[in-house]
Amino acid sequence: MAEPANQPGLLFTAFEPSGDALTAPVIEKLRLERPDLAMHAVGGPKMRNAGADMLEITTDQAAMHGDAIKQAWAHRQRVQRITAWLQENPIQLHVPVDSPAANWAICKAVRKLHPLSKIAHLAAPQLWAWAPWRIRKLRRLTDHVLCLLPFEPKWFGDRGVKASFVGHPLLEMIFNHEGTWPTDGLPDSSVKLALLPGSRAGEVKRNTGTMLEVASRMQAKHDELAVVIATPSDAMTSNVQAILDSLPTANRPTVHIEQGRADDVLHWADAALVVSGTATLQTAGHTTPMVAMYNLSPIKWHAFGRWLVKTRTFTLPNLISEAMECGRVIQEFVPHFSNVEPIVEAVDALLSDESKRNAQREELTNVTVDFRDKSYVNEVIGHLRDMLADFH
Repeated sequence: MAEPANQPGLLFTAFEPSGDALTAPVIEKLRLERPDLAMHAVGGPKMRNAGADMLEITTDQAAMHGDAIKQAWAHRQRVQRITAWLQENPIQLHVPVDSPAANWAICKAVRKLHPLSKIAHLAAPQLWAWAPWRIRKLRRLTDHVLCLLPFEPKWFGDRGVKASFVGHPLLEMIFNHEGTWPTDGLPDSSVKLALLPGSRAGEVKRNTGTMLEVASRMQAKHDELAVVIATPSDAMTSNVQAILDSLPTANRPTVHIEQGRADDVLHWADAALVVSGTATLQTAGHTTPMVAMYNLSPIKWHAFGRWLVKTRTFTLPNLISEAMECGRVIQEFVPHFSNVEPIVEAVDALLSDESKRNAQREELTNVTVDFRDKSYVNEVIGHLRDMLADFH
């Protein structure tokens, strides 16, 4: 843990690689704008490289495969260390990033130890999807929620929580991209399918086998079909390759694996099969027609998930579209259990019918329209600047 700070400043707390990515550009620009401002962080390497004073590196814990009890105990000890640091270090503003379950205890410590400090949640806790009763806790433990989805501010505002839409860095990057997306090294074919199996080991393990089966079925039907799997890291590439190698030769599709080129692959593809999550929003930003899926255990879903999760729409493009009263824009198979045939039919419908692809492209353009005039970093820093001024 770092030495006590000389002046009150900001504390950012993130526990997932996604939170590290969301926070780093904010820290980097805020450091340039306010070099006098102390910025402390619990998070990942991107936050460290952006110039934060790191109290602990936590994002590597998201990839660990230890049991839940060990991880809960480790987090409890981490909260104790952060609380001890807060006892010695006044702060003006706490920015808990994503991961509400990991951040609640830290928000509570900030409220108790520094009652005049402000709390700004970056990325809204998805209470509209699960545990809406926790809105009471959020009301106590936040001053402002900075939302990544355009329908969220109204939902929170209707329940007494101040919230603002700040856009999304992934879509901002796509919309501000200059020139063409490079396709060098990608197959040159008349029919092209992208597979995005996820960014976490558990997602890849659960979903890649189903995606490869769909790809195999599609290649049996479309002789010219090229399939590219987009992976985000060395670890995920190794995981995908291991799953591919484990398949019987007769059922193994011909695929190319491209690491760190998801945007290039999405621009290249005629259609995509995507694991539900942020990747569906990224795919929508490219207006690439898609089908979304997410494999879950039927026992866990029927015993717990269906009762805890209130929404029956899960993918981000559909959630945004439904909030716009336009209905669903993509087919989603979430949760998906075993029968691959409906996914095969949905993917085939897109690959076989250009008019369906064009119709979905128009709908995806409509879904992402509210993001086009948002500069994520500037929006976030503007709200943080206002809250720092309120502190004084």
